[in-house]
Amino acid sequence: MVATPPIPILVFSDLDGTLIDHASYDASAAGPALDALRACGGGLIMASSKTGPEIARIRDTLGWADFPAIVENGAGLLPAGEAGQGDATQYEALRGVLDKAPQNLRQGFRGFGDMSVAEVSEVTGLSTDEAALAKQRGFSEPGLWTGDDPQLEQFLEYLAGQGVTAREGGRFLTLSFGQTKADRMADLIAQFNPAHTVALGDAPNDVEMLQAADTGVIVANPYRAALPRLPGEETSRIIRTTLPGPQGWNAALLELLLELKLR
Repeated sequence: MVATPPIPILVFSDLDGTLIDHASYDASAAGPALDALRACGGGLIMASSKTGPEIARIRDTLGWADFPAIVENGAGLLPAGEAGQGDATQYEALRGVLDKAPQNLRQGFRGFGDMSVAEVSEVTGLSTDEAALAKQRGFSEPGLWTGDDPQLEQFLEYLAGQGVTAREGGRFLTLSFGQTKADRMADLIAQFNPAHTVALGDAPNDVEMLQAADTGVIVANPYRAALPRLPGEETSRIIRTTLPGPQGWNAALLELLLELKLR
């Protein structure tokens, strides 16, 4: 990976429920902070369970195509300027593991690969076009668990025996062959050499990323249970917003940029 000139601040951000509103999928409330981040020469790395094609569209819309993105919960990386997902070998292998699971466990998990575009649209609230992009997976499989807790424990044990990890996100249980947002974050920090790093998220699959940053921001999400208290909150290295989603994202980042004398 080719090193780039150092930048003053590099922001790693989850999307749904964080930079993007959980219900409306709108990021406009974060506009002032995004503008301030761009003005100070900072960078934004989107880090989500979404696919490369999904994130590429959001990245282009918000004007951050010059930066790479962490896709599918860290299972893959979308290079700057690219829009496609690339090789789907890992995803095909993951589906193979699922198909070999004991039937009483397999029937409790309904992944995107088991759903039509219309069904993905219904469970996510995405438009049909956006749902089609969500099904273009390369590295991981999100899905809904409908079995009971003992079955879930057995299902997770089976997956672990096959080298598959399961991560709880804002809506779905997402399966992959490992690699977290924090793993990808370390590689990108080495590439960009920022003076300060920030991570913002709202779900359990964001915790490692929040803890790996110089400043972690837990963004309020009224649609899900709040994250438990994390190490670092007692020293304010990790903080929580009171406003939800992009409103909280905006307020927290604007305040931090002021503290760092970057605006």
